[in-house]
Amino acid sequence: MSPIIRGYGLAAAAILVASTAAFSGPGAFLKGLTKSTSNAFVNHAPLNNLQEVETKLSMSTVDETIGTSTKLEDYVAARGGDRPIRKVLIANNGMAATKSILSMRQWAYMELGDEKAITFVAMATAEDLKANAEFIRLADSFVEVPAGKNANNYANVDVICKIAQEQGVDAVWPGWGHASENPKLPNSLDALGIKFIGPTGPVMSVLGDKIAANILAQTAKVPSIPWSGSFGGVDDGPLVAELTAEGTIPDDTFEMATCRSVEEAVEAAKKIGYEEGIMIKASEGGGGKGIRFVDNEDDLKNAYIQVSNEVVGSPIFLMQLCKNARHIEVQIVGDQHGNAVALNGRDCSTQRRFQKIFEEGPPTIVPPETFKKMERAAQRLTQNIGYQGAGTVEYLYNAASDSFFFLELNPRLQVEHPVTEGITGINMPATQLQVAMGIPLFKIPEVRKFYGKPDMYGDSSIDFLEEDYKPVDSHVIAARITAENPDEGFKPTSGTIERVKFQSTSNVWGYFSVGANGGIHEFADSQFGHLFAKGPTREHARRSLVLALKEIEVRGEIRTTVEYLVQLLETPAFKENTIDTSWLDGLIREKSVQVERPPHLVVLSAAVFKAFEHVKAGTDELKKSFT
Repeated sequence: MSPIIRGYGLAAAAILVASTAAFSGPGAFLKGLTKSTSNAFVNHAPLNNLQEVETKLSMSTVDETIGTSTKLEDYVAARGGDRPIRKVLIANNGMAATKSILSMRQWAYMELGDEKAITFVAMATAEDLKANAEFIRLADSFVEVPAGKNANNYANVDVICKIAQEQGVDAVWPGWGHASENPKLPNSLDALGIKFIGPTGPVMSVLGDKIAANILAQTAKVPSIPWSGSFGGVDDGPLVAELTAEGTIPDDTFEMATCRSVEEAVEAAKKIGYEEGIMIKASEGGGGKGIRFVDNEDDLKNAYIQVSNEVVGSPIFLMQLCKNARHIEVQIVGDQHGNAVALNGRDCSTQRRFQKIFEEGPPTIVPPETFKKMERAAQRLTQNIGYQGAGTVEYLYNAASDSFFFLELNPRLQVEHPVTEGITGINMPATQLQVAMGIPLFKIPEVRKFYGKPDMYGDSSIDFLEEDYKPVDSHVIAARITAENPDEGFKPTSGTIERVKFQSTSNVWGYFSVGANGGIHEFADSQFGHLFAKGPTREHARRSLVLALKEIEVRGEIRTTVEYLVQLLETPAFKENTIDTSWLDGLIREKSVQVERPPHLVVLSAAVFKAFEHVKAGTDELKKSFT
């Protein structure tokens, strides 16, 4: 074994201390932290299959010294919790793992005065180890897991549970993607007596079904766009239902919203109408599969067969298309005591093939009184189903008619949650942690502060459905930094990264999942960075983000979208906030936004290419002369 110096590295140097309302950067926090340099790692041979996992899962040597201080236990008891969590397994990698460790460690230091009050165990594949992934360096220890696609590791519930049990963790933080929305994970952990930092398995299961989720939303009086479940209730009104004891929608109600044949789809379409267009969706579809748009009966019949063949066995439903829609989100958190809070929201309308590019908050396109209705509807849904943890209720919003419709409830923390942190001052991963420890929402200090309570550490109750939080007086815009090539249809790229040059300021901050001499491997998510700009207005935040993107420098083998993002931010439509969810795909289709290259660089590149071709031709001729 050889000792490895454990430092915070590039990501921690750039990360915003997200729960600090002033966004003065991480300097004060990081200066107060120390990191052990005595830890040594065991060199592991890569694990190649699940059978090896059963016998070879092993952990790096780690300083297991836990302070004798009872500050964490005292805090949890004082705030009304019942389950101190001292050791957490991070069942994720990349951006999610990096951000979670930084945020929860920052909370531990700022709240308890001890950044080591919570110990973090990471999972690491051979690819992440080779790429010098930042989250591995940030964790207190790591367990090497099988390499390759995520079904072997971060999405493998059996692997996660085995590690959690063997390492004696108190809880598992799932992040986003991978196994974060697999109800088998919370169910399996619960059977082992390990806390899942998120909703319960039954609730997650029902939310994962698009038909069931829409019925639950209608039951909570959340507006829904006309769909096949809009009929069949009292006076042919929207279907409603309460969850059964098993946490499911009653079968008869579920079937009334489902189109089990072409004939049933045709009848549902007649009730919805073809005027706006109709979406045919597989309830278990996703990632672009099991979805078609039609505007007449003949196309409907063909599309129904296509959808049923793409997602075999999935229930199918119909939904009216919402044209000129904005994608608006409400950040919700539910606790174990039946409380549900809405922490403002985000506008994520800049999307490329349903992938978010920019996120911003608050969603200024929505009038305050309408957005308040969105929040209250999201809270009712959260309370009705007994949701626990952080989640996001997503809506489609039509600015022209000032109407909104339920889209889905994501049962996890979103990638863009730092936008919410920026406008509320609430550390979201730390809030997840405190909810998991049984602390009521109205006793979480940052929540109390957001609601203007004079005593952050008081215990007076807050009626979140009646009381309002303090007005939000700032705007945050975020940009995802991805390893994609905009010249080739945003094709993901991989390779080494020598250096990321980025300097946080008082109003621009960011974090990255790669360190110096790191890289992006073929199984990694293409996003490796996230920048956030804050200002008193949307325009101030936009200009700050443009400047930050112009100054960032990424050196390595990968391509990035940084220059393209600058061009998008400078378009009149983005400046005037007149975009919708189809805006960016339209620009890409028309190729109306392109990264401009300096003329001298174009000329030089052309000359080099011509010289290369000349040499290559001469070399080929020379080779032929020897044959």
